[in-house]
Amino acid sequence: MAGEIGILADYSDCDSMKNRFFTVFCFVLFAFGSCQENPGRPLDTQHAFTNALIKETSPYLLQHAHNPVDWRPWGSKALDLAKEQDKLLLISIGYSSCHWCHVMEEETFEDERVAQIMNQDFISIKVDREERPDVDTIYQTFAQLTDSNTGWPLNIIALPNGKPLYGNTYHTKAQWMQVLSKISDLYRNNPEKAAEYADMVAQGIQDVNKIQPSDDFEILNKATLKESVDTWKPNWDLEWGGDKGRQKFLIPGNMDFLMDYAGLTGDTLARTHVKNTLDKTILGGIYDPIEGGFFRYSTDPEWKVPHFEKMLYDNAQALSLFSKAYAIYDDMGYRDIVQRTKDFLQSRMRHPGGAYYAAMDADSEGKEGKYYVWSEEELKSLLGGDFELFAKYYNINKEAIWEKEAYVLHKLMPDADFCKVNKIVPSDLNVKKKSWRKQLLDARLKRVAPLLDDKIITSWNALLINGFVDAYTAFGQKEDLQEAQAIFTFIQNNSYHNGELIHSYKKGGRQVPGFLDDYAFMADASLKLYEVTMDISYLEFAQEVTKTAITLFSDEASGMFRYKKNQDLIAKILKTNDGKLASPNAMMAHNLFRLGHINYDTDFLKRSKTMLSTMIPAVLESAPGYAKWNTLLLHTSHPYYEIAVVGGNAMALVKELNTRFIPNTLVVGSPVASSLPLFEYRYVDDETSIFVCQNGSCKLPVETVQEALLQLGLPYGIPQSP
Repeated sequence: MAGEIGILADYSDCDSMKNRFFTVFCFVLFAFGSCQENPGRPLDTQHAFTNALIKETSPYLLQHAHNPVDWRPWGSKALDLAKEQDKLLLISIGYSSCHWCHVMEEETFEDERVAQIMNQDFISIKVDREERPDVDTIYQTFAQLTDSNTGWPLNIIALPNGKPLYGNTYHTKAQWMQVLSKISDLYRNNPEKAAEYADMVAQGIQDVNKIQPSDDFEILNKATLKESVDTWKPNWDLEWGGDKGRQKFLIPGNMDFLMDYAGLTGDTLARTHVKNTLDKTILGGIYDPIEGGFFRYSTDPEWKVPHFEKMLYDNAQALSLFSKAYAIYDDMGYRDIVQRTKDFLQSRMRHPGGAYYAAMDADSEGKEGKYYVWSEEELKSLLGGDFELFAKYYNINKEAIWEKEAYVLHKLMPDADFCKVNKIVPSDLNVKKKSWRKQLLDARLKRVAPLLDDKIITSWNALLINGFVDAYTAFGQKEDLQEAQAIFTFIQNNSYHNGELIHSYKKGGRQVPGFLDDYAFMADASLKLYEVTMDISYLEFAQEVTKTAITLFSDEASGMFRYKKNQDLIAKILKTNDGKLASPNAMMAHNLFRLGHINYDTDFLKRSKTMLSTMIPAVLESAPGYAKWNTLLLHTSHPYYEIAVVGGNAMALVKELNTRFIPNTLVVGSPVASSLPLFEYRYVDDETSIFVCQNGSCKLPVETVQEALLQLGLPYGIPQSP
């Protein structure tokens, strides 16, 4: 969607470059519509055309395999052909659940007249941005620099060397044909000017990714942290939750940071804001009350009408977020959200081997949300005498119609308030809700379901490992830990070869080398598994993957990590800001920090602090885009504790500690003697001791969790037991 590009790349330096790009060519002012998103549809059984995409396994690319456009996948063959034939590249980027991608395909790319122009004058390339986020990031950066619309579908016209001339999102057929004509004429009639502009743009993209390292560790203090949050606070929507805006995203990383920040500083406004945000999202239509799980975002400020695609990464992070919130706020409703999100994921998105698929489409039968919305007549027919109460509960009235008599189920108040207003016993309401869900789910399952994007993306599955581990620590259900371990095993067996990760797996599919986020997120997930299982093999994997990432991605000039292994694009990519996912550089800094504390590795700790120091100007300017860095600043500016549990009963004590909300701590254990620095010389037969340490200096060992908590002396009523 337009405006969502901040999720993809760091554009903190873009504004200074925009004006000089504008003055070169008027064609960068084409702004034909905004980007929105959605999913795919099944291919017909009879085809008049077939192109090179038929050999791909990406659901998105296969959706275009029978367009009359001579699409090719991204790769050296297509790029070399453009150079050989001296043709412009036409690079169209989207993904399987992108609604406006499908609209443009049907209106434009299936039109034979349009295809004739594209095939004659261009080498046309289709890119699945989930398979090639590197390509997407480069060209989204270009669109941002030139003030074009950003999002998907992103349509780029570039020189044969890949340097872009034009970029924008959705176009009508007429607009697209006009763009093709103007850019073709420009390239034929004034190739020198086109090359000059493209060179300037490519340099601008490179400049965006220039970062000057800093070792000013003095700025890593509580005052800097407070300033960052105080600058953010005016943008909080204190009525509806989240940040102010006409559309709303639940950003789990932001909420996670604010929970820790509130816990350590006693900031009651931050604590209240998080609680209000979580409560408002689960009342709204962004949460699916029938099948469970979260949609991608809300199209309004009040969380009522979602964009209906369901992404793995959203739901993975929701598990972590609501599990942690349960431990803090002791709200049983959050436990239900976690359970029903797990149910959705396991029933609809799980690969038989244990990992999880990427996304569910928003469209079905060519209509956005058709699978999820209801007419009043349908509801009356299904619910009979219960309709009146149901309508009050889910706000079914003429004022709440979404479009064409369709309703998106959402609530106006929590259950406790609803029971008081409608004089109903809570247990009776729960019985009603269970019956309603069954009736509506049975009816929904008879509909044509949205398509499933069955790629298994490494980084997203790493997030889900964390989600299941966090659910396990909050609720103690062993099957959650087993599910996390099954995902890890699948990735290790299928997406890890010769010491390196691949980005996504699909049987028979092309194996793109892993990107920085695949390594950073898998190391993080492996560390989390180590912390709860005490299985040293998970620690060893995290160390191995981290060392490989350092070798493959280190960028000496910035002190950061490049996004990709091979620098074969027009500019290098340094992803430093958060979006719906944490910055992979921030995650690498966290991994170095945690491994530094586990192994007393001062080099890792120094590199982590240097990366954080480098990012402080951005953290101060835009806290919501750098929450993962702010969490690291919290670790650095406040006391950070290592809690080492050593002895035969270590597992039970570690599990008990993990049920508590204790920010700024690393909890690890060993049931046997260990040479790891945190455990060395601390094992005693027939005893289990808890050591509360800070930077390697430990207090006297204690035997109970309560004694350890007293030694921590944390503020704000910490810890709180669920």
